[in-house]
Amino acid sequence: MRRFLVRWLVAAIALYVAVLLVPGISYDGSWETLAGMALVFGFVNAVVRPILAILTCPLQLLTLGLFSLVLNAAMLLLAAELARGLGIGFYVESFGAAFVGALLVGVVTLVMNGLMGTDEHHERR
Repeated sequence: MRRFLVRWLVAAIALYVAVLLVPGISYDGSWETLAGMALVFGFVNAVVRPILAILTCPLQLLTLGLFSLVLNAAMLLLAAELARGLGIGFYVESFGAAFVGALLVGVVTLVMNGLMGTDEHHERR
């Protein structure tokens, strides 16, 4: 349970950083919105992303894995649309904003997990 809560908090903070730094990504201003979006984003990455990763395997191989950046942006766009449908006020205006936002969310998540000692490789020891 602790691991889930830490990952949820890290995702919410990473999304907040994306809102602050990426034009075209915004939210309605409450922490509840970021927490809800973090849940939706986690769900999309846990359920939808693996399926799309398998379906796009040839593109992944052809682009030497760079297509995963496009896939990450698509997951952020999908999560924002699902959140909007659930009444969560998180908005991504364009694919370009989603692309930069997904890169930033990934970097912030990586750094925070490293600082907090919550990276998966570290936990398996």
